[in-house]
Amino acid sequence: MAHFDLPPDQLAVYDPDVTRPADFDEFWKQTLTDSPAAEATFTPYDALLPGVTIHDVRFPGYGGQPVAGWFLVPAGATGPVPCVVQFIGYGGGRGLPHEWLLYPAAGYAVFVMDSRGQGDGDTTDLPGVGPAHKGLLTRGVLAPEDYYYRRLFTDAVRAVDAVRSRPEADPGKIVVAGASQGGGIAQAVAGLRSDLAGAIIDVPFLTHFRRATEITDAYPYRELPDMLASNRDTLDRVFHTLSYFDGVHFAARGTAPALYAVGLMDAICPPSTVYAAYNRYGGPKQIRVWPYNGHEGGGSVQQAINVRWLHDLL
Repeated sequence: MAHFDLPPDQLAVYDPDVTRPADFDEFWKQTLTDSPAAEATFTPYDALLPGVTIHDVRFPGYGGQPVAGWFLVPAGATGPVPCVVQFIGYGGGRGLPHEWLLYPAAGYAVFVMDSRGQGDGDTTDLPGVGPAHKGLLTRGVLAPEDYYYRRLFTDAVRAVDAVRSRPEADPGKIVVAGASQGGGIAQAVAGLRSDLAGAIIDVPFLTHFRRATEITDAYPYRELPDMLASNRDTLDRVFHTLSYFDGVHFAARGTAPALYAVGLMDAICPPSTVYAAYNRYGGPKQIRVWPYNGHEGGGSVQQAINVRWLHDLL
């Protein structure tokens, strides 16, 4: 994919008019009040990895529904350590513990939240509704109260509460992180909590929905035009719902230091959608730009940058 979006000088100042519902803050305040933090269960898990202590986790997410997670701490850690709360890309689940060794190898704990109803996870979306193959961008999209991401974002806020309950995690040094969908979730949590030490928001999805649907044919955003093409009379309702979940509004409410990343050839999460949020982000921020990369962004190089950023931050 060649450069198809705005040129870099325009991206740097891109500040579109993205409609925010008048009751945006009240909607999220009530949503989180209706799903309060509650006790999580941490069960020791032996993955034959002596360098880390692992727990299989179940914590109450949206509506008190159980959400799975992994909690990994460097073996032999003395006292509380900083913790990264990791969110996952679209279509993926929490997988297996050995997939999440980077941050423990760097001396941090990591809490990996399962994405309800997605991929190789262990969390149903709604009671009796197991994993599905993608297609979740339009689930419940005709009403904010029913939308899938209301449940997933609430789970993510409560994941932070779950890790804050552990003595191994330093409650003053919790960072949320993710790429693509995971970056969009981290961005939302950064806007919904004021007690984070930082946020790693890598090529975020779920941001500036309207523009994304107008300039890219790539999935997952393409799921929205696919639906609207055969449900023509729902257009206004769909974008009204999405306005409660747009990363631009969450970014404007973020206060923790944030590290963004963007690929200027990214057709999946177009660069202007990333910059729309980054330019509104309310806390200290920096962005790593990959001019000749797509949705992979900086890949493993970005991971190394993330670790160094955490080192300097914490």
